[in-house]
Amino acid sequence: MSTDSDAGGDGEMEKINVRVPQSLLAQVDDVWEKRGYANKSEFIRDALRDAVNPPTQLSEEALEHLAESRKQREQGETVSQDDVKDRLGIDD
Repeated sequence: MSTDSDAGGDGEMEKINVRVPQSLLAQVDDVWEKRGYANKSEFIRDALRDAVNPPTQLSEEALEHLAESRKQREQGETVSQDDVKDRLGIDD
């Protein structure tokens, strides 16, 4: 590994060599720019951060509640916050 002088705000950077299948690299090449990354390295650093600190996963119960809420909204069984305020006589 060699030290890269471009710290990018995260402290000292180190350069690593990684072997990846050509098909995976082709997919990375197809998407990094479309997703708004300045370069491929930034995209890969972000993927590594997600691997080390994975995004929070919702529980099965929470996902079921969201699905039920979505179903109720689609069937017109919900009311807006403004409607509730009007019904209860609440002013901001």
